[in-house]
Amino acid sequence: MIRIQMDSPTHASLTTDTETTEVTCPAGEQLIDAVIEHLVRRARRDGTQLIAQTDDTPPTWLAVDPTGTVTPLDQPPAPASVATTAANTTPTTPAEQPAPEAEPAVATVPATPAALPSRPNPLITTGTTTAPAPVTFDPAGAAPQPTTTVVPTRRSLRDTTFLVPDQSTEPASRGWRAALNTLGFRIPASAAELAERKDVSIVSQHWPGPRTVAVVNRKGGANKTPTVALLSAVLARYGGGPVLAWDNNESQGTLGWRTEQGPHAASVLDLVDSSTRLLSPATSTADLAHFVHHQPADKYDVLRSDENDEGDHEVTAEEVDLAHQVASRFYRMIIMDSGNTARSANWRRMIDHTDQLVVPVTAMEDRAEAALLTLQTLEARGGHDAELARNAVVIVSESTDAARGLGGDALKKARAEAQRIADGFAPLVRSVIRVPYDPALVRGVIRYDALLPETQRAWLAAAAAVAQGF
Repeated sequence: MIRIQMDSPTHASLTTDTETTEVTCPAGEQLIDAVIEHLVRRARRDGTQLIAQTDDTPPTWLAVDPTGTVTPLDQPPAPASVATTAANTTPTTPAEQPAPEAEPAVATVPATPAALPSRPNPLITTGTTTAPAPVTFDPAGAAPQPTTTVVPTRRSLRDTTFLVPDQSTEPASRGWRAALNTLGFRIPASAAELAERKDVSIVSQHWPGPRTVAVVNRKGGANKTPTVALLSAVLARYGGGPVLAWDNNESQGTLGWRTEQGPHAASVLDLVDSSTRLLSPATSTADLAHFVHHQPADKYDVLRSDENDEGDHEVTAEEVDLAHQVASRFYRMIIMDSGNTARSANWRRMIDHTDQLVVPVTAMEDRAEAALLTLQTLEARGGHDAELARNAVVIVSESTDAARGLGGDALKKARAEAQRIADGFAPLVRSVIRVPYDPALVRGVIRYDALLPETQRAWLAAAAAVAQGF
């Protein structure tokens, strides 16, 4: 068995139990072509078929023949020793078959399909070939109950269609399977790729009427603002249509610091002041550009909180109502950031408008405890608030306080703590998603494309979990 590890776009390691071979290719060329060429040369040199295992998840196995034929396999072949033993014990004639020792006699089943008795066409019946109808007896030995024939009703005829549903599945588009498909194969997608396609389908849906998501945790530094930005990015990029990220901090929030600013400095207070005009029939979506800040790469808009250092205004419940009325008129999806107190009027009114609750938490016990208290507060209020808590999605992020170079026992400990917190929330809410640490989220403007591939995949799963609650 040869294990293939693609170390970079131009370098691969081919490892057996006894040696490791390095395969390289010039930049701009396909590394997979160089790897397959090497495997074919090796099979010709050894005069035998080689089995190679790719580094996909799950892996794909390749059978490489000396003739140059490469055959993808869904599972590893049986060990050669077993196959050889089976071949050597196959009898050449019935007379040479040794009698088994200490085994009961069994009937021999002919191996040739033609020796089996032919069956009549199931759609054609005659008096001599029709089997008797099955008869059912009750446990007390009562008389057999006659079978009944179900006659199609008018309703079933109405529901009948001759159109065949589309059950086709696109071949693999990731990893080794996709690379082999470029050579003429049609290899199906792996389980991991199918799961990703399902999540993409979920976040690409549109629902009747606007949907509001509240992102809450009573502790600062719990990853609320990155959660708002990334959920908005995923839902806007895949689902299209207008998506709004709204900083509903009662005074000064940080969503405006972590996203791009438009050609103005407007905030939610400016939008509230103009709400009468924005709610008039003559207003169009384009008029909102005076108040929101568009994110060109991630396709969503940001409604900032008041950032006036000299101001002392705190957003009221009535102002939340007005802003939400405007937002729900022009946006299909509203993702709301929040402050750190569940007692404030704007926080409580946000909950009144919420369809799906999201509770982010970094893998630190004080953030986890604050998240738990937030859920307990909502549950204690009963009604709509309690239902939101039970149906919540908890997103556990590996601590951004950790250094990127964290390794060894420290890294294991950090990941174990994240798993412990995730396991603790699992029986309390609808869904728990873990996302890895990513240096792109530590500071600066948050952009989805800046994330590592595994982080992007985790946030796609998180957005899909949120969307499943609508």
